[in-house]
Amino acid sequence: MNRTHRRARAIAIAQTRDNAKLLATRLLMLATGATAACIAYLAIRGF
Repeated sequence: MNRTHRRARAIAIAQTRDNAKLLATRLLMLATGATAACIAYLAIRGF
């Protein structure tokens, strides 16, 4: 494996890690929003 292939592989791995972090953050935000919506709904209904 020459230098170019190693560099391309390292860049691909770094991008994959960034995408995984972004996906985890998006899922966390989605869960937070769903929780807030459920709490608001229950508050309006009076539990």
